Amino acid sequence: MIKKLHVSLGERAYDIHIGGGILSRATEYLPVDLTGRKIFILCDENVRGHVDSLKKSLPTDPHVMAITGGEQAKSYAHLQDVLSWMLSFQVDRKSILFVVGGGVIGDLGGFAASVILRGIDFVQVPTTLLSQVDSSVGGKTGINAPEGKNLIGSFYQPVVVLCDTDTLSTLPPRELRAGYAEIVKYGLINNPDFFAWLEKHGADVLGLVSDKLIHAIEISCQSKAEIVARDEKETGDRALLNLGHTFGHALEALGGYDGRLLHGEAVSIGMCMAFDLSVRMSLCPASDLTRLKRHLDSCGLKTSVSQIEPALAGTPEQALSRMAHDKKNVSGILTFILAHGIGKAFRSDQVRSDDVLQSLRSGWV
Repeated sequence: MIKKLHVSLGERAYDIHIGGGILSRATEYLPVDLTGRKIFILCDENVRGHVDSLKKSLPTDPHVMAITGGEQAKSYAHLQDVLSWMLSFQVDRKSILFVVGGGVIGDLGGFAASVILRGIDFVQVPTTLLSQVDSSVGGKTGINAPEGKNLIGSFYQPVVVLCDTDTLSTLPPRELRAGYAEIVKYGLINNPDFFAWLEKHGADVLGLVSDKLIHAIEISCQSKAEIVARDEKETGDRALLNLGHTFGHALEALGGYDGRLLHGEAVSIGMCMAFDLSVRMSLCPASDLTRLKRHLDSCGLKTSVSQIEPALAGTPEQALSRMAHDKKNVSGILTFILAHGIGKAFRSDQVRSDDVLQSLRSGWV
């Protein structure tokens, strides 16, 4: 069963294909002809087996570069390495880049594609649950800076997204849970029925039960595609996709992107903090925060900083300071995604720093 979704962006529109066995027949799903084109594959070194499956479907041998994943890979140095690699093989404007791996590789590869020769075609091949439901869709690309996460980048759309669910069978359970946090996010933003469905079927999604897994990915991608179609460059509604991320990015920065805290884990804690802040501001029923934490706990996800092992260095005050560098801020004013309840997220810049600090402290214990 292969599901197909369309991201409506005019001349930048593309499709998302979701299902098993896609990589071995990837060319069937490409909207472009590869004849006579140089093919490049940038991948995480841990997904070479998936790359071998992809290569079998391609008409010519590609140039392949494998790098170590992890947030440290989203750096100036790695971007330079990728660009130099493509230039060394005489990349031209008809070349196409396949980006195979998780969100880190997708962000780095997509950014490289957007700037090399002022832009070449690229294909997103997400191989983690997190990247399949979130980072591969919508055209956000970029790298991190010492000052914060994703501060350097571009909006650049792929020509197609290939979500082969068979790749998820090789993921460690921790990685699956981290990806699941982003699925939960879509229920919290504007789809309370989906959140209720996840409460019933979350264990099946994490257990990779095919029909439940594909449904969860499809609904997540559809939700994001609809928001991106309305607001491609995050001037309005698209900011809702950052629910939990303002808090989460600050936690990741404190951790130094060293693997103690995965992105999805940071988002899980961040969503709890965002709901705590909403309750603290009398915007959201406390019962919805309880319901959110209960579901995340049942899926083995982190809901507080105290659950990070080894312990995360830093303090709530330092996390608040990190938030000053969040790219959603305008004129130095902190911007948050808050909620009136499950499925009722909204954007607000009317938040007091004292309340934010109290929500951070609540998540530190």
